[in-house]
Amino acid sequence: MSRRKLTQENIRKIMKSGHSYVVSLPLELIKEFGWKEKQKVTVSRHGRQLIIKDWKKKVKK
Repeated sequence: MSRRKLTQENIRKIMKSGHSYVVSLPLELIKEFGWKEKQKVTVSRHGRQLIIKDWKKKVKK
């Protein structure tokens, strides 16, 4: 597999896996955020954009 040009580095494809869809994230961003494999994240919608954030466990009072 050849490496993408720098101008196309953040272009990703949507793939299907079973009954779900998958988008790979750039390794550089995963390292920058300190995310790990199997880490929980939240996905929300903002207009026509998806926002991916680190999942925070709710603290019971």
